[in-house]
Amino acid sequence: MLAERRVEPHATSKQELDDLRRAVERNLRDAAIAQLSTDNRFALAYEGALLLAKMAVGCAGYRVKGQAAHQTTFGALKLAVGPGIAKTASYLDRCRRKRNELSYDSAGVVSDTEAAELLAEARSLQSTIEQWVAQNHPQLA
Repeated sequence: MLAERRVEPHATSKQELDDLRRAVERNLRDAAIAQLSTDNRFALAYEGALLLAKMAVGCAGYRVKGQAAHQTTFGALKLAVGPGIAKTASYLDRCRRKRNELSYDSAGVVSDTEAAELLAEARSLQSTIEQWVAQNHPQLA
C-alpha cells in the first residue's frame, strides 16, 4: 500500500484519536435510533466502523489517501492490527459495497437484520481497537 501511494506516513496524536472516538460514539449511538431509516442506521454504523479502522491505521503510523480510501482503510486495518482482524475487515469491506449502493444508487437495499448486525460488529470492533490501542500504543489510549 505504501509503494502504491495509497497510504502515507502519519504521526497520530491522542487528541486526534479522542476526536475520532467522539465521532465513533456519536455515530454508533445514532445508528441505534429505531426511528431512523434502516439505510441510515446502516450508514451510521458503517461510518463508525470506518473511523475505528482509521484509528488503528493512524496508530500504526499511516494515513490513507487517494481514491478508494474506504477500501484501502479496511485493507490497512489488517496490516495494522494483524491477521486476527482479517475476518472483520473482510466483513466491513462487504458492507462498504452495500453502503456504496445505498449512498449512490438506490434506497431500501439494507434489511433491519443487516443494520443490526453491522452495529453489533462496529461495537465489537470498538472494543477490539481500544484494547489493541491500550496494549500496543498506551500513550494514545
